[in-house]
Amino acid sequence: WVANKLGDPTAKLEGRLTLNPLASVDPMGALALILFGFGWAKPVPVNSRYFKHPKRDMAITALAGPAANFLLATAALGVASLIYHFAPQGTVAAYAIYFFLYMAVLSVGLGIFNLVPIPPLDGSKILFALLPDRIYYQYLRYERFFILAVVLLAWMGVFSVPLSFCMEGIVRGLCAVTAFPFQLAQYYFF
Repeated sequence: WVANKLGDPTAKLEGRLTLNPLASVDPMGALALILFGFGWAKPVPVNSRYFKHPKRDMAITALAGPAANFLLATAALGVASLIYHFAPQGTVAAYAIYFFLYMAVLSVGLGIFNLVPIPPLDGSKILFALLPDRIYYQYLRYERFFILAVVLLAWMGVFSVPLSFCMEGIVRGLCAVTAFPFQLAQYYFF
């Protein structure tokens, strides 16, 4: 959506500008998730040649994904907070709270992970926008090879400790914003 607003119709033309989650399923990524506990979705196609300011617009487009993750987490914690404070307490309310809490924690985790500045993650696009053109174009040539490093590092658990640390801090802050008791989130997830 952001890339489209910045002038790139590629995702829209390929039918990827949709709320249908099936449009994002990558069969190999889904299989890897089932077998190894780590997977991926189809990348959203972006063609920076449509942008008026390619580096800047690519960084803005890359920020949109993690921003959407954090907004979804805030909304999910907001709903969980409303249920916690105003719904009659019982099994249904407990399951609903857990569902929205899980959605929030997962969204925060995905948002943070995508900000890691290793290609092809969104954080690399943001970092590249800050680099001089000479280095930027050099990295673009090798970007597709970095995916193996990301998969290997994730599989080895290299991201686990820093990701958990950041997730806990952000979830704590979002709990403060939404008036959801962090102790409850901490009990289940941290």
